[in-house]
Amino acid sequence: MGMQCHASTRPTALALALANTLPDMLNRRNPPDVRGNSVNGASKIVAYYGLRTPPYKLDALEPYMSKRTLEFHWGEHHRGYVEALNKHLGKNDVLYGYTLEELIKVTYNNGNPLREFNDAAQVWNHDFFWESMQPGGGDSPKLGLLAQIEKDFGSFTNFKEKFTEVALTLCGSGWVWLVVKRNEKRLALVKTANAISPIVWDDIPLICLDMWEHAYYLDYKNDRAEYVNTFLNHLVSLDKATLRIIKAHSFVNLGEPKIPGEFLAPEVAKIVGEPKTPVA
Repeated sequence: MGMQCHASTRPTALALALANTLPDMLNRRNPPDVRGNSVNGASKIVAYYGLRTPPYKLDALEPYMSKRTLEFHWGEHHRGYVEALNKHLGKNDVLYGYTLEELIKVTYNNGNPLREFNDAAQVWNHDFFWESMQPGGGDSPKLGLLAQIEKDFGSFTNFKEKFTEVALTLCGSGWVWLVVKRNEKRLALVKTANAISPIVWDDIPLICLDMWEHAYYLDYKNDRAEYVNTFLNHLVSLDKATLRIIKAHSFVNLGEPKIPGEFLAPEVAKIVGEPKTPVA
């Protein structure tokens, strides 16, 4: 199996559009102040982005991902990205007011990232990673997700083998994603280096796996293959992926197979679960 150690940097219509509008965005003056009271023209900044908690207790993924790893990975690394991003934004509020996803797309700057991009993307990627897992994960896909995987990968077994191949041929630090390709109208596996998220190419992510060393070293040392295998068989939340592909159908016509409409309401309610509570 040959290793391919490069990430795509292709520009898309979305990226080009963002590049064309970026100067206007960055030249805005006096953005709406929703952060606090204004005194003599000076705004008191209360907060930018908060650290979101994983949608389960920190020991809920054991024995496959330890509480110690969650405390270190989420409690230190993820928190550090949030704090670094807020420090960047505190020095220049021209980008204040964007959603995190909007901020990533703007600061990606058509492949020439601004300084805020890395921390913004790392925060978003980590939020997405925690939500890509669940206690008792690794079950077979439900509803139209299984049929779509079989359509685009041949079988669920083929999908897992391809996912493993993509993960283990990722050079250095990065991420593995199952995405919906809007233009190609199909599922695909992509790997991205460092903090890159496929949302900058207008892909719709369904699940992701963090392949940075700090994500697995405490539990698996250098055994990346065992880490990937454990993720696929015991951790991945295909319930969440099912919810996301249902939402993706609102934006992309994936053709056959169709998700049965009579099953959507109860399944979505079951998958969504309780809302998460942000913490400072």
